[in-house]
Amino acid sequence: MTEIDIVVIGGGVVGLACAAALAQGGRSVCLVERHPRPGMETSTHNSGVLHAGIYYPRATLKARLCVRGQRLLYQFCQRHGVAHVRCGKLIVPSGRPDPDSALAELEALCTLGTANGVEELRMVDADFVRQREPYTHSTAALWSGSTGIVETEALVRAMRGVAESRGVMVLVGSAVIGGAHDGDALVITTAAESIRAQTVVNCAGLYADEVSAMFGGQRFQIFPCRGEYVELIQSKWSLVNGLIYPLPYASGHGLGVHATKTTWGSVLLGPTSHYQQRKDDYEGGRLTVEDFVEPVRMLLPSVQPSDLRLAGSGIRAKFHPPTESFADFLIGRDPLVPALIQVSGIDSPGLTSCLAIGEYVGEIVNRG
Repeated sequence: MTEIDIVVIGGGVVGLACAAALAQGGRSVCLVERHPRPGMETSTHNSGVLHAGIYYPRATLKARLCVRGQRLLYQFCQRHGVAHVRCGKLIVPSGRPDPDSALAELEALCTLGTANGVEELRMVDADFVRQREPYTHSTAALWSGSTGIVETEALVRAMRGVAESRGVMVLVGSAVIGGAHDGDALVITTAAESIRAQTVVNCAGLYADEVSAMFGGQRFQIFPCRGEYVELIQSKWSLVNGLIYPLPYASGHGLGVHATKTTWGSVLLGPTSHYQQRKDDYEGGRLTVEDFVEPVRMLLPSVQPSDLRLAGSGIRAKFHPPTESFADFLIGRDPLVPALIQVSGIDSPGLTSCLAIGEYVGEIVNRG
């Protein structure tokens, strides 16, 4: 049986960040990933937005780690040559029937984001909107100048490279099929081997609840929530310059269908939000292009159905059921199994927060 200090389960950006941070202290670290390469699930099936930390309640992990994580990710991308653009984001109240109420909601978001430590956040007028995004129509908007985009595939490759340069052993194609206790340590079983570790970090994303149950950890449920995208045809890419978001509804399960200009110039529109039973169903019962026309026109009134084509989809690992609208990240030592560190329920802003999450998990391990 292989002996090691720490095993990280899950090779998305959060798992890679945790493994890299933990290896810095001279510990032996192994990352196990069930897919042929890291980052094949949520990490690369999203909008690739580097969020600022506007939407999350004060004093939550999502608020704190998003603000810290964005700064760390910009530095990381610059250092490692990962394609990214600090393009800024407009949040517009298009489609809201009551302009006064919508304006009050925008101002409340501005107040919340500022309290969370978000920089370059301010209310702007119609002239500003017209100069930044001439094809969206709004008399007022909230401008987040620090928000950006990143090429997620390149980010995953760079993060894997950093982890391996620090001595992390990355085992791909290694699904965890069992877990057991051995004194104060835990034993991780894959199809190929068993590994005894003093600490296991659960970064299993959509399957974090199942991994926790394997080790007798606290019980919780991950709810798979699929988001689907369309994209503008190439001749319409010029309709969007950066990021355009709708003002979200308080009872919603996401930030709404938004427009994202990618680092290579295309324009994604989405995601939608739909809770489902299966954690691996990306394509069953997909929406049609016509289903996107109305929400897209809230942002870009001139868009026609012929301007759109179907794009990819992703599945969020939600920590709350559809009857609720918010749950914070679950990060910390498991109350039932101290050798197990939970890093679970990591939906948005998980990508933005990944390096800050790794830093935070390192602090938990250092405290013992």
